[in-house]
Amino acid sequence: MSKIAIVGSGSWGVALATHLAKCGNEIKIWSFSEEEKKLINEERKCKFLPGLVIHENITCSNELEEVIQDTEFILHVTPSKFTREIFKQYKQYVGNKPVIICSKGFEKESLKTLDEVIKEELPTARVGALSGPSHAEEVSVAIPTVLVIASEDDEILTMIQDTFMCDEMRIYTSKDIKGVELGGALKNIIAFCAGVAAGIGLGDNTFAALITRGLNELTRLGVELGGERETFYGLSGLGDLIVTCLSEHSRNRKAGKLIGQGKTLEETKKEVGMVIESIDNIEVAYELCKRHHVDMPIVETVYQVIYEKLEPQKAVKKLMTRDKKSE
Repeated sequence: MSKIAIVGSGSWGVALATHLAKCGNEIKIWSFSEEEKKLINEERKCKFLPGLVIHENITCSNELEEVIQDTEFILHVTPSKFTREIFKQYKQYVGNKPVIICSKGFEKESLKTLDEVIKEELPTARVGALSGPSHAEEVSVAIPTVLVIASEDDEILTMIQDTFMCDEMRIYTSKDIKGVELGGALKNIIAFCAGVAAGIGLGDNTFAALITRGLNELTRLGVELGGERETFYGLSGLGDLIVTCLSEHSRNRKAGKLIGQGKTLEETKKEVGMVIESIDNIEVAYELCKRHHVDMPIVETVYQVIYEKLEPQKAVKKLMTRDKKSE
């Protein structure tokens, strides 16, 4: 039995805790909220996963030191925009423990990936990234799921593979932490676009084209930023892209659908009720493609939809009437 710290008590953090607890591990979750701590510890519930009964091997605390001490590794599962701030609060307790990034996004202000943020704050940190096609709603009820753990540290790859793998979860390994992180972050943008397409009533032909051309765009940028091309055709790229674009579980897709139906950005955020990583990711990807001179017409057009008030129907026409090209 391993003792594992999870920093973040949202749906994904609790889903991972549930899986690991069922595998026989002891899990301590950190939450900033006293209300969430009481809900987990006393009522054995998670407000983001209705119907889930919290496993007896899971406890929750508002104290980072209490959660992290005496554990073997840390799963960092906070929204991307809070990664630096929260990591600063617990980096003094990390020591030699691996920090596994389970969030999918960028730091908006610096345009950095989350492994870069962790390394900037603690250069000696041992870092990995866990990603792939996975909805918390399904992992929490043991629907078979396949993920990838990426790290340059062989010990981390072995540890995570050994700890997570069971009948309901399979883990592959990769040394391409940059590619795995970028795939997980950039696919959220295409999922948002898929939601917009659903919101204005487009069909399967459109979704297939969007996924295919979207993968092409995120691969171009991802390789430019240091990822390996093959990674974007694996679990953290194509795999995560498919599940996020096509599933009603996806909050990024739901957000795009609401925008397509005419909701404002503020109305959309309120209705979704959870952090929408794609909103910040669109801004970051737009800035990165300009900085690195990477052609990303889908990203540029959805940026105009959100921030320059381009109507979704006109955005589709703009993409469809671009200059002729070879595939």
